[in-house]
Amino acid sequence: MIETTWRKQTIPHTVQTPPTSSDLLDLVERTLDGDKAHNVVVIDLKGKTEIADYLVVASGTSQRHVGAMANHLREEMKKVGVVPVPVEGVPQCDWVLVDGGDVVVHLFRPEVREFYNIEKMWGAVSSTPQDGVVVDAEVRP
Repeated sequence: MIETTWRKQTIPHTVQTPPTSSDLLDLVERTLDGDKAHNVVVIDLKGKTEIADYLVVASGTSQRHVGAMANHLREEMKKVGVVPVPVEGVPQCDWVLVDGGDVVVHLFRPEVREFYNIEKMWGAVSSTPQDGVVVDAEVRP
């Protein structure tokens, strides 16, 4: 607990500790499941790169669905102490990136996901992604 003195009064402040990467991943998976995300793939990046511990890739059925999932994820991450939560790609909602720090989430419309195929880039090769699949990443030079 942190205290601030203002006008000779002590005001206590609670500081919310950000969640661990595995707790944040659980939150992301629950939120995406509740939002009816399709083909959720979790790529474990621990020890492979410094950008994040997990990369989550999921599809929505439409631009509106992708945008709604991104907004909901952002709000849920803020509730547990992840601040700030940058979100990129919302105007078009074809590919939206939600940066939760240790967990980075990519949300796609299906045809855009197929075109960019970022799972393959990280070595998570799967011809048909399945919900809840956790794959180990292979970082390619």
